[in-house]
Parts: sequence; C-alpha cells; structure tokens
Amino acid sequence: MLSALALQSGLGPLASPVGILAVLVVLAAIILIGRFLLSLAWRLVVIGIIVVGTLYILGLLGFGLGIF
Repeated sequence: MLSALALQSGLGPLASPVGILAVLVVLAAIILIGRFLLSLAWRLVVIGIIVVGTLYILGLLGFGLGIF
C-alpha cells in the first residue's frame, strides 16, 4: 500500500530506501565540499581585508606604492 502511494505521488525511485540513501549520500557530499569551499573563501576574504587595509593605512601615512 505504501509503495503504491509513493508511486502515485510521483517520487519514482526515490520512494525506495536505496533511493533515499543515495540522495542522503549525495547531500552529505555536497555539504562537505561546501564546508571546505566556504572555509577557503573566508580565509581569502580575511586576507583581502588585511591587505587592502594595510595598503590604505600606508597610503594615509604618505607611502605611495602606485597601486591605488
């Protein structure tokens, strides 16, 4: 009865436990890759803030580097 209801709802192969497991494994992989990329992005943003802030302060103090 449950599988007939799942097929009628349009879930198709996702109605089986193997399909649900496959979707969860793919979702876990996407989350792990996303966590890595976000941590890398945060590091790059912080490094960029430090570099631009340092160049700005040096520019205010009169050290012309010819960048801005």
